[in-house]
Order: sequence, then C-alpha cells, then structure tokens
Amino acid sequence: MTRERKFMMEAIALSEKGINCNDGGPFGCVIVKGETVIGRGNNKVLSSNDPTAHAEVVAIRDACKNLGSFQLTDCEVFSSCEPCPMCLGALYWARPKVIYFANTRQDAADAGFDDSMIYEEMKACIMERKIPIIPLARKEALKVFESWKLKTDKTVY
Repeated sequence: MTRERKFMMEAIALSEKGINCNDGGPFGCVIVKGETVIGRGNNKVLSSNDPTAHAEVVAIRDACKNLGSFQLTDCEVFSSCEPCPMCLGALYWARPKVIYFANTRQDAADAGFDDSMIYEEMKACIMERKIPIIPLARKEALKVFESWKLKTDKTVY
C-alpha cells in the first residue's frame, strides 16, 4: 500500500467513525506533514451545532493548533470527499502543497450533499443571489483597511 493510500484510508475511516457516532455527514480528513498525521477531522456539524464543522475545517484547526501556525506549509491533505466550496476556500487560505480526495462532488450529491447551488451562487451577480447581500457602511469600513495598510508591525498572510 502506498503512503498516500494509507493516509486516505485513515480519512475514510474517520468518515465512517463520524457517522457511527452521529457527529454529522460521511466525511473525514487527515493532514500530513512528512510521514506524520498532524491533523484529523470528521464532519461534526450535528454534534457541535456548527455548520462550518466540516471534516476539512476540523482537520485544519487541529493541524494548525498542533503546528502552532496558521498555515499548512509543506502539508498534504487527504479528504474522503472532494472539498465543498467552503472547505476548498479554507484549504486555499491554509496553503497546503497538495489535496487528495476520494469521493467526488457528484458522489456527495448522490448521497444527499449537493453543493451545486453554492457553485452557481458564486457565479451569480451579487444582486441576483438567493440570500440578499447588501453593501452597507463601506466608507467607515475602508478606514480600518487604511489603518491595516499603514500598520508597521502586521503579519502578512
């Protein structure tokens, strides 16, 4: 068995553990640095009452805590399913070097986890989205961005 398959099998086992514990949907994720698993997660949406507690997000939080870093430099992500739009965004922010996945987004849709509406919403004009998204107080908020730009002791990420 290749090392990649070994880590993927661990992610798949986490997805099964999560549904057996009624934590949430059938999703698992491990994050690896070198040969060491540094982050683990299964979907915990139901057990935590947190719609953002997807397996990848839980694993990112665990890995970053264990690394003492907000980025996953030189890390590999093994997810039991192709990441949803939220998880994909979180993974891009975390900056791993590679993402492996087992089930596809179509497999997820067939199991009742269809993200196609979100993909479509992301392409839609802001004024045509299903949930109203309304600009407000930009002038005041821009002042804080200006302060950030001028801040000399910031950590850029």
